[in-house]
Amino acid sequence: MTIRETFSEGALSLEQWQHVEDLSRDLTPAQARWLSGYFAGLQVGISRAGAVALPPPSEAASSTSATRTLTILYGTETGNCAELARTLGAAAREHGLSPELFDMAEYKPRRLKDEQDILFVVSTYGEGDPPQPAVGFFEFIEGRKAPRLEQVRFSVLSLGDSTYELYCEAGKRLDRRLEALGATRIHQRVDCDIDYDEPAAQWTGEVVAHLAAEAAASAAPTSMSAIAPFPTAAAHSPVPVHDKRNPFQATIIDNIPIVGRGSSKETRHIEIDLAGSGLSHEPGDSLGIAAANDPQLVERILEAVGLAADAPLSVKGRATTLGEALERDFEITAATPRFLDHWATLSGAAELEQLRAEDRKAERMAFLGGHHVLDLLRAYPVPGLDGETFVAGLRPLQARLYSIASSFSAIPDEAHLTLSPVRYTLHDEPRVGVASAHLADRGEPGSTLPVYVQSNPHFRLPAPDLPIIMIGPGTGVAPFRAFLQEREAKAATGRSWLFFGERNFRSDFLYQTEWQAFLKDGVLTRMDVAFSRDKADKVYVQDRMREQAADLFAWLEEGAHVYVCGDAARMAPDVHEALVAIVAEQGRLERETAEEYVRGLLRDHRYQRDVY
Repeated sequence: MTIRETFSEGALSLEQWQHVEDLSRDLTPAQARWLSGYFAGLQVGISRAGAVALPPPSEAASSTSATRTLTILYGTETGNCAELARTLGAAAREHGLSPELFDMAEYKPRRLKDEQDILFVVSTYGEGDPPQPAVGFFEFIEGRKAPRLEQVRFSVLSLGDSTYELYCEAGKRLDRRLEALGATRIHQRVDCDIDYDEPAAQWTGEVVAHLAAEAAASAAPTSMSAIAPFPTAAAHSPVPVHDKRNPFQATIIDNIPIVGRGSSKETRHIEIDLAGSGLSHEPGDSLGIAAANDPQLVERILEAVGLAADAPLSVKGRATTLGEALERDFEITAATPRFLDHWATLSGAAELEQLRAEDRKAERMAFLGGHHVLDLLRAYPVPGLDGETFVAGLRPLQARLYSIASSFSAIPDEAHLTLSPVRYTLHDEPRVGVASAHLADRGEPGSTLPVYVQSNPHFRLPAPDLPIIMIGPGTGVAPFRAFLQEREAKAATGRSWLFFGERNFRSDFLYQTEWQAFLKDGVLTRMDVAFSRDKADKVYVQDRMREQAADLFAWLEEGAHVYVCGDAARMAPDVHEALVAIVAEQGRLERETAEEYVRGLLRDHRYQRDVY
C-alpha cells in the first residue's frame, strides 16, 4: 500500500498531497515503509477529527505533555538494545513526543504503577534469561510485589538468537507478565533474530506512528508545515563515526602465543592499532570484530551446493559474487531454525520436515547443535540451485565481541585482545570459530581488520579509592589487565585482588610477569591462582574464593566491588554460588538472607559480570 492509498478520499488537499509526495520522493525503502505506517496510524485521528496533519514538533510536544506520558525501558547485555532504545527515543522526540529513557538496571520498578505508556526493548541472554543488568527488574515484575497495571499501555521489542531453544524468551516473558498484570498492548510484540535492523525499524516506525497520531488527533492542529520523516543516521551524525555499521579498518600490530611449550590449549595476545580512527575505550569495553568466514569453509560450501564462487549475486542492493558474499556477508557455520525450514522446503527431505513440527522443538535444537550448514548441504543435496535461492536461508554474518585487555589511558590508540581460538571436530572434520580463527590463523601483523568499540556501562571500575575483587579464569582475565593498567595510570589508591585460574602453572599462567610487576608496585594488592591440572584434585577459582572466605567477606563489608569475567555456562554460576556461600558462612546468615545480600550487591552495581 502506498502512502496516498493509506488515506481516505479527500483526507488531504491537493497542495498537502504535493507536500507529502515531495518529502517522500527521496526516502529509502525502509523510510517509505515507516512513513506509510505513520500515516496509517494518523488515519485514526483523521476519521475522528476531519483532515488532521502531523503537527510541528513544538505543537505536538505541548499537546502531549498534558496527555499520556511515555517511558522507554531497555535491558541489554552487549549494547544493541541500548542503541535501539536511543533510536526509538529520537524518533519519538522527532515527532513531538517526550519520552523518558531508562536502562532497566537504573529504573526504579516501583514507578511502574504511575506509568502510562511504556515501550520495552530487551534481549535474551543464554537459555531464556534476561540480560544480567535487567535481572532485578525482572525479579520485581515477575514477583509478588508487582502492582496491577490496568492503566498502563505497552509494547515489547524482543531481541534474541534463533539458534537457542528459548528464542527471545525474555521478551516473551515480559510480554506475558505485563498482560497478566492488566496492561494493554499498544502494538503486538515483535521478536527479532540477530539480523534485527529491519524488523526493529518497522516496529519503531509503527509504534511511534500510532502514538504520534493519537497526540495529533488530540491536539487537532491545522498546519501541514512540518512533516518529519523517520530520522536517519546522517541527520544526527554529520561527522562519520566508526561503529558496528561503519567499522574502522584497523591494522594488527602483533599476534603472539602467550602459553608455554606443552600447553594443552592455544591462547594468543593480539594488539590492534586504532590510530586515526577516533575510537577510544574504557576498561570493561569490548572490541567488535567484523570477521570473515574461513575461505576453506567457503570452498567446501560451494562444492556441496554445486555453485561457482564467481556467480553474480546481489546483497541488499550491492552487486557482488557468491564466493565473496559467503566469506563476508553470511553466517555459514552453525545452522539455524531458519535455514532448517528453508532447506527442508528446498530438499523435501522427510527427516527435516518432521523436525519442523512444533512438538519436535527439543529434537530440532539437538539436531541443529550437531549439524552445521555444510552438513545439511551434504546430507540433503538440492541439485540445480541458484545462488539467490541458496543464500535466502542464511543469516547475515554478525560481528563478534572480545573484552579489551588494555587501558586507553595507559596505551592510547591501541586495543589488546586475549583469545583462545575455537577449534573442534564434528562429523570427523575439523571446525573453527569464525572470528577466533580469523584472528589466530589469518590475523598476521600488518593485515587489517574491521573493528569498532562496544561500550559496556555495566562493567565499570568504581572510584579509584575503592577496593576491587576481580575473578577471571582463562581469557576472562583480559579486562582485568585493562583495569590494573588504568588504575596504575590514574594512580588509584584502592586495593585490588585478582583470582586467576587456568590448566597448568608452567604453561598457562597468562601475563604472569605483568601480574608480578603489578604486585611489586602495589597496583595489585594480592593474587590467588588455581591451576586445575597440576594435581589429581582439580582446583578452580571458586575453590580459592572459599579458602579465602574470611578475607573476601571482610573486603565486601569494606565496600569492595566484585567483577567476574569468563564462561557463563559453568564458571559464572559456580562463582556466584561460592559468593553466596561465603556471605552465608562468614556473615552467619540464612541462605535466603545471603542471597538477598548478593542481590543487593547487584542492585548497587558492586557485583558486575561480563560472561559469555
